[in-house]
Amino acid sequence: MSLSSGDSIAAHNFALQIDGVQVEYLSEVSALSLEQDVIKYVQNSPKGVPSVKMMPGISQGGTVTVTRGQTHSTSFSSWINDSMRGDMSSARKNASIVFMDYENKPLKRYDLRNAWCCKIESGAPKAGEASVLTEQVTITFEELVIG
Repeated sequence: MSLSSGDSIAAHNFALQIDGVQVEYLSEVSALSLEQDVIKYVQNSPKGVPSVKMMPGISQGGTVTVTRGQTHSTSFSSWINDSMRGDMSSARKNASIVFMDYENKPLKRYDLRNAWCCKIESGAPKAGEASVLTEQVTITFEELVIG
């Protein structure tokens, strides 16, 4: 089912891909941010009138925090472990967060270039509580391509 003009994407399902291979379904995606410097360039016109131009500067890279239920996903866990050990030759990967409709058809994707995990936080389990154990992973990246 495709979206009609004016429809927005509903948050049905989203997944994480690492190097093009889907490794995990996510329960939450938050705090996706990317920052770029702004260069302010001031010059005078031939008639002496000041002119201000704003130009893009250097990208500062970005971060995104994803929440997943703790599973036996060895690919994702290995990526986290490589990152935390500082093994950057293995840890830097191209990752994608893919938003899907209720039929699991991709609707939108965020491609994260040279991404690696910089923080992991486990959920707070409580004895006698019937809840899913989750972990939050913060992923840092050098470039974002929105598709």
